[in-house]
Amino acid sequence: MKIKKITLIFSDLLLISWVAFAPAGMCQDINEKIKSLEDMLKAQQETIQKQQEIIKQLQEELDQIKKQAAEIPAKPEEKPSYTSGGLFGAASAYNPNISLILDTFGYSSSLKKDELEKWNIPSFISEGIDHKEGMNIHAAELYLFAPVDPFFNLYATIPVKQEGVELEEAYLITTNLPAGLQAKIGKFKSGFGRLNSQHSHVWNFVDQPLIYRAFVGHEGINEKGIQLTWLPQLPIYTQFGVEALQGENEILFGSDASSGLHAFSAFIKSSIDVGDYGTLLFGPSVIAGKTRTDSIAEDHIFSGDSTLIGFEFTYKWKPSRWKSFTLQSEYMYRHQKGKLQDTTTQAIQNLTRSQDGIYLQSIYQTGRWGFGTRYDLLEPFKDQYKLDGANISFGNKPWRASAMVEFNPSEFSKIRFQYNYDKSARDGRTNNEWFIQFIGGVGAHAAHTF
Repeated sequence: MKIKKITLIFSDLLLISWVAFAPAGMCQDINEKIKSLEDMLKAQQETIQKQQEIIKQLQEELDQIKKQAAEIPAKPEEKPSYTSGGLFGAASAYNPNISLILDTFGYSSSLKKDELEKWNIPSFISEGIDHKEGMNIHAAELYLFAPVDPFFNLYATIPVKQEGVELEEAYLITTNLPAGLQAKIGKFKSGFGRLNSQHSHVWNFVDQPLIYRAFVGHEGINEKGIQLTWLPQLPIYTQFGVEALQGENEILFGSDASSGLHAFSAFIKSSIDVGDYGTLLFGPSVIAGKTRTDSIAEDHIFSGDSTLIGFEFTYKWKPSRWKSFTLQSEYMYRHQKGKLQDTTTQAIQNLTRSQDGIYLQSIYQTGRWGFGTRYDLLEPFKDQYKLDGANISFGNKPWRASAMVEFNPSEFSKIRFQYNYDKSARDGRTNNEWFIQFIGGVGAHAAHTF
């Protein structure tokens, strides 16, 4: 260590001695070289400083770009416009959801079998009640749903009844139309009214209200045709809909009334929130078309024009999954004008009917139990049945009161008890009816509308 220090000192002394005694010209050259080196070092330092400033500026711009990119929401992954593999080789997302729902009930009445078959509503409908004493089946309903492609979904409902198998619904519905538009094509339940678009296993009572039995029949307005709905951006939920239908409903129109589409409907459905847990749904509907039917009176055929107007109202309060209260009502007004022909005598009379009806029902659910009441009334405001200008009276206004209790063992099954006090026959007679209903479903079934 000491030797190294002595060596360094000796080297420094030699350098100093050389500079002190070196020739003047040689010292001047060295000074110039040193100055040149210092200038070069200074220039390099300035270049390095400028490069550092540029790097800093680029880093700031990069940070800003990253910040802006983080604020932009991620774009969802685009689905392919088609799937390979053909009809049976598509991805699992295109495989159908399949479910089966059994709706069966036991029935008992204070009337005899022949009395039930003649339990019609004079001036409204000539059909009697087809419930049989003992066990009955509404349907074992097979339900299928699947996306066809990114543009259409396919739905089908195939009820298996005691009479056989039928195609209740089968339609395509669009998924990609712009501006809130959606089209439905095939056979489907019309958007007219509240209960009409629902299957029987969704009803709050075993049977349908009197206005449905009197004005559209048990099957409701279930037609082949086209439906177009529009959901614009408004402060409250409002859906507008129009339909062009084949007009095969035997109560309201009839398949022989005219060739081609001969029934047309329009409806509006609005919904608003009421408080923290309440929702109000309401809206008008109208359907009109050519009519040819034998449902008005026995051995008579009516040919003419029919218009049915409806208004629906539903309030639902649901503070929790297992507690709710629902108040629901529908009003219908029917106007028909045409010819009524006696098929026995061939006599023809001019017929004008202007009739209405209403029902009001309430459902309270607590836990797995539900309790409900319903009141039906025909001709509350309008009672006009004119033959050749003379108004015909048929007696008392048809009405009915119902009460029910239900138990839901799970989300997939239901047991319901119901009693009807039925005074719809107009002649003062009473039909006391008792029901016990069982509903159970398996498989994947799409959620029902509110």
